[in-house]
Amino acid sequence: MPEPGYTPCIRSISTIVLLILLSNIMAVDPYNLVRPSGPSMILPLILSSPNSSRNSIPGNYRRHLQKEEPRIANARMRLYDDLLTNGYYTTRLWIGTPPQEFALIVDSGSTVTYVPCSTCEQCGTHQDPRFQPDLSSTYQPVKCTMDCSCDRDNVQCVYERQYAEMSSSSGVLGNDIVSFGKESALEPQRAVFGCENTETGDLFSQHADGIIGLGRGKLSIMDQLVEKSVISDSFSLCYGGMDVGGGAMVLGGISPPHEMVFSPSDPIRSPYYNIELKEIHVDKKPLQLNPRIFNSKHGTVLDSGTTYAYLPEAAFVAFKDAVVKQLHPLKQIRGPDPNYNDICFSGAGSDVSQLSKAFPEVEMVFGNGQKLSLAPENYLFRHSKVHGAYCLGIFQNGKDPTTLLGGIIVRNTLVTYDRENQRIGFWKTNCSELWERLHFPGVPSPAPPSSSPAPPSSSSAPPSSSPIPSASNSSNSSIEVAPTPSPSGLPDNTIPGQFRIGLITFDMSLDIKYPDLVPHISELTEHIAQELELNTSQVHLLSSSSEGNGSLVRWGIYPGGSSDYISNTTAKSIILRLTDHRVRLPDTFGSYQVVEWKVEPPLKRTWWRQHILAVIVGVIVAVVLCFSSALGFYVWRHNRQLVSRYKPVGAMVPEQELQPLELGRTSQ
Repeated sequence: MPEPGYTPCIRSISTIVLLILLSNIMAVDPYNLVRPSGPSMILPLILSSPNSSRNSIPGNYRRHLQKEEPRIANARMRLYDDLLTNGYYTTRLWIGTPPQEFALIVDSGSTVTYVPCSTCEQCGTHQDPRFQPDLSSTYQPVKCTMDCSCDRDNVQCVYERQYAEMSSSSGVLGNDIVSFGKESALEPQRAVFGCENTETGDLFSQHADGIIGLGRGKLSIMDQLVEKSVISDSFSLCYGGMDVGGGAMVLGGISPPHEMVFSPSDPIRSPYYNIELKEIHVDKKPLQLNPRIFNSKHGTVLDSGTTYAYLPEAAFVAFKDAVVKQLHPLKQIRGPDPNYNDICFSGAGSDVSQLSKAFPEVEMVFGNGQKLSLAPENYLFRHSKVHGAYCLGIFQNGKDPTTLLGGIIVRNTLVTYDRENQRIGFWKTNCSELWERLHFPGVPSPAPPSSSPAPPSSSSAPPSSSPIPSASNSSNSSIEVAPTPSPSGLPDNTIPGQFRIGLITFDMSLDIKYPDLVPHISELTEHIAQELELNTSQVHLLSSSSEGNGSLVRWGIYPGGSSDYISNTTAKSIILRLTDHRVRLPDTFGSYQVVEWKVEPPLKRTWWRQHILAVIVGVIVAVVLCFSSALGFYVWRHNRQLVSRYKPVGAMVPEQELQPLELGRTSQ
């Protein structure tokens, strides 16, 4: 039997075994001592910075390759952002010589394109600097005539627009060179646009700079380009799906896909883009409604600048009841915003591709009998506070009998506004991939990313004679990182489905001075975790340093819980939130930019690598305990020689149990 002083050494061996077993159970590396060593994938990055949402209410087909009209071309342009976070999609437009860049909301319900003017006395803080007419050698004010409203001095034409959500924009009209980006076959053109002097409501608070008006009207960018005979009288939009965003826009005609379904669109019936909606089917069963309900007031309006869909009261009640009737396994819960009586359900899971198993298919039937199928992502939005819960994105349109279909209805749908043939076409597709795989006639394919992005054009020559800037090389708000071939060998900006992600790292440049940042690192970590909808334990500071008058911080995003990898869906959502500038930080941290990000695969660790931390800690504990025991045993024996009786120092303290690690709560 061993002497008492050696008993802790035996227990220390048990401690090592216990720690190893604990590491097996937890399967985590909380201190990140083991870093992935597999191949990493660095992807190109384009920043875009929108913020708030707004709800606005809003001849013959000539192919662009015909020999008799050689000037006909297309303006092929990327779309950024998403509906739920931002409430809108934006595209890039350049105005002036040299070009000044702007992020504009794509709005088919507006007829004026406008940006904040440098002289604006009531304009919010937006993504890009205001337009400065004095810096453009090609700018011309639109002088007052009989065809426009004039300012007080009867010198310059003015415009004013008000929207249903009570926002407004007003200013003067100018004429300048408008450029559509280097991936567009359409050369820069002169166009009339609004230079804002006053903004109110959501237009004042939104992060996007302004609006590109695609509606019908002489000030619409579409009407101006068609009048010049440089594009066909048609344009197309393709909005990305739930949690993805982005997409494509083409000003000008395209060859419609064979499977595209069309609805007549009558420009005389309404100034807005309308369709002939006759029926709505839920789970293959038509709603019991009079077809005339969809033809009241403005009829059924399609508006890209509106986020959700709005039905007349009777149609909404019938639709809601029909959908709820199909959701027996799901539980109805409260919505994310107590100010709205949203209809939400939990229990459907987070995988968007599996939503059709829980929610019914919906079909819109047009006047010509053709049908447009709506997946659940076309009438649902994700609950922002309950994981795996969704809410109806179709609402009652108050007392207004107009049927208003916003962007949610056409997610992952190519929509062609064929104005010349007075029809609107719909084709279900993956809009996030459309840009790369759909080649429009007469439009050059995007050039592969270069390893060294070209600097922004600083030439004072008109855009028609100088390189056109793109969203990837703007000095104002876009940064491009040279791509590295992915594991599949493709230097693209997608994450291959077979690529498992063990770590996401990104560099964040902050305006705040480094000494001022250091005391608030923990607070910043919590904010980033909340904005990315992660546990705080998943977000780790990897490094930080001073950068000029600001700070440069490198972050690491690790798998949550016991998982050893981040799902591709979650990774794409995280990356899009970062690249689309959707991470909102308190003003104390100033503005920020995500300079670079990359993903790395999970580390294939051996048993020793997986448990090295537990082994090291166990050995240290064993050594300490053994040393303490030996010392204690020596003291015990020494004391026995000095006194005749041994007296305990005090009551025995029971051994404490190992407590489980406390995981950070998901932000609500």
